[in-house]
Amino acid sequence: MSNQDKNTGFSHEKIETSNFLMIVLILVVVAFGGLVEIVPLFFQKSTTEPITGLQPYTAVQLAGRDIYIREGCYNCHSQMIRPFRAETLRYGHYSVAGESVYDHPFQWGSKRTGPDLARVGGKYSDEWQRIHLINPRDLVPESIMPAYPWLEKTPVDAASLAPNMRALRKVGVPYTDEQIAGAETEATGKTELDAVIAYLQVLGTHLK
Repeated sequence: MSNQDKNTGFSHEKIETSNFLMIVLILVVVAFGGLVEIVPLFFQKSTTEPITGLQPYTAVQLAGRDIYIREGCYNCHSQMIRPFRAETLRYGHYSVAGESVYDHPFQWGSKRTGPDLARVGGKYSDEWQRIHLINPRDLVPESIMPAYPWLEKTPVDAASLAPNMRALRKVGVPYTDEQIAGAETEATGKTELDAVIAYLQVLGTHLK
């Protein structure tokens, strides 16, 4: 390499021998690549608009979703059916972004110790879900899913729902004043088990 090449501002040698410069340039490239992939999605209707008939979670369903997240159910159950024949034959129609526009955070993922739950709504009865959550092995002897017996004895924190719904409205979930005002009354007397079942029974039911 000539002396002239060595003295250029951004030679390979200068970049590859400077940790700081290498880190900065890597971050710039990753940030640019991420923006190129993500920004266009904000302008696609299929990813920003709800599917026809999609409704925000009711107060009880919302409480159930929070409990689902709190108990770490997402660590073993994805809610994303890929558009592959093997998946759609087992779970149903593949997931579309418009189903999850009211989910903050959404539950898409790839972790499946247990089955995908994107279309579990209505697949089993409320009583089946109740027994299964209290002790999965009463229905599926080989199950490795943890039991959640305390959900049956723990009342829903009804007072927290209205503030939660107001916060969600700020990020685009179309809750009305009436829904927010009635949230505490709707959830009063419900157990956490009731709420989780209500949440599970609505999953995947809006896509026709």
